[in-house]
Amino acid sequence: MALSLSRAFGAMGSEASKFDRRKTVADPELGLMSQEDISMANFMLPGPNQPDEFLAGAFANKDNVHDPALKFLHGTTTLGFVFSKGIIITVDSRASMGNYVGSQTVKKCIEITPYLLGTMAGGAADCMYWERHLGRLCRLYELRNKERITTAAASKLLHNIMYSYKGYGLSMGTMIAGWDQDIGPNLYYCDSEGTRVKGQKFSVGSGSPYAYGVLDEGYKFDMEVEEACELGRRSIYHATFRDAMSGGYVSVYHVHADGWTKVSMDDCQILHEQYEAAKGNK
Repeated sequence: MALSLSRAFGAMGSEASKFDRRKTVADPELGLMSQEDISMANFMLPGPNQPDEFLAGAFANKDNVHDPALKFLHGTTTLGFVFSKGIIITVDSRASMGNYVGSQTVKKCIEITPYLLGTMAGGAADCMYWERHLGRLCRLYELRNKERITTAAASKLLHNIMYSYKGYGLSMGTMIAGWDQDIGPNLYYCDSEGTRVKGQKFSVGSGSPYAYGVLDEGYKFDMEVEEACELGRRSIYHATFRDAMSGGYVSVYHVHADGWTKVSMDDCQILHEQYEAAKGNK
């Protein structure tokens, strides 16, 4: 009887030991941990041993007949231009993946600092993450140098980051707009292919040809703020009307000597009704 009880308790003890969270010691400094805790503590790495080689092959077109390359489907319309009283930045708010509309309320104008704005076109996650990171770098620059960073320097920081990831599948086409002390308004375009250009007018995204058409027809350097805002708003509206991957809301920002101001955010459908009514009254 005693022997059978001993065996029974021994079996119970061995079964209970399977669930004992203190049975494995991973590290004296970490204390007592179970095998499951140790597995979770290890940082999970992606499958490929050489991520750069994997990404280079994933995005390369090696066969024109059977093309295995990854192709991200994206669409947007962003616009920026310099005029006598600053810079106008206008963007839509639709996030799409091919024919699928993922969101109608994406904030495509990223507020980097109180004096710098960035736009996003391409991969939403790429643009949002790296432009927020740029905001941290700009703040560190201000703390170290006791002055705010210039638009040229900020765009160069972002350009260097994107160029270091060239060929890794990064998808970004962004404008950096700001007002520099003793210089005035500056507008730069940077993308993940290594381009960095200073200019007076830029439009980025699948709807940019339509936006450029309206912008080129109505642009002049000496404009009032209200006229410039309306030009940017109308340019994005026409792009959303013709480009299926653009839509949602049209946001207008004005960059000036005191920073930037969000002027308006209008529903594309309401703008369409307003412009159609104005057209019918002529």
